[in-house]
Amino acid sequence: MRLDSEIFDSLFLVGPMGSGKTTIGKQLARELSLKFIDSDHEVEVRAGANIPWIFDVEGEGGFRSRETKVLEELTLLPNILLSTGGGSILTTLNRGFLKSRGVVVFLDTTVDIQLKRIENDNKRPLLEDVDKSTVLNEMKRYRDPLYNEVSDVKVFSGDFGSKRVVSNIIKSLVEKGFVDEEL
Repeated sequence: MRLDSEIFDSLFLVGPMGSGKTTIGKQLARELSLKFIDSDHEVEVRAGANIPWIFDVEGEGGFRSRETKVLEELTLLPNILLSTGGGSILTTLNRGFLKSRGVVVFLDTTVDIQLKRIENDNKRPLLEDVDKSTVLNEMKRYRDPLYNEVSDVKVFSGDFGSKRVVSNIIKSLVEKGFVDEEL
């Protein structure tokens, strides 16, 4: 299977933190013979520092500026599956890069599942010293319309195993004509 390169040759995953973008993205990239890239990881590599440090020193605005520069470059690369940060869709420019340069999959989940998946993760600057449930619910209310705006396909990750989610994404991509089935 492969993306129909006459339409697009890259795939971008968007969705909230804890939706499984990295885990599912790696498996989906293998299935579609695409190179996997995680935009948050790329921001860290280029900054020479982790995201919590960037937030501490430069604030969220500094991080978002770095994120936009990375997305501007990465969304131009061919044959990639790009896993984006949960807040990447907050910037109009980023939404434009994603929507115009590839097929966008919104990996949706519930706040309860997010809380389970990130409960031991201390690398989430926006969730430090706050009521995580309240913040995640507010993020969902504000960000879901933006995820929907940029996405070509929406798939619920839920409590399903990653293989099932990957299968559901491929099925949706085939149904929408973004993937050629050739095995």
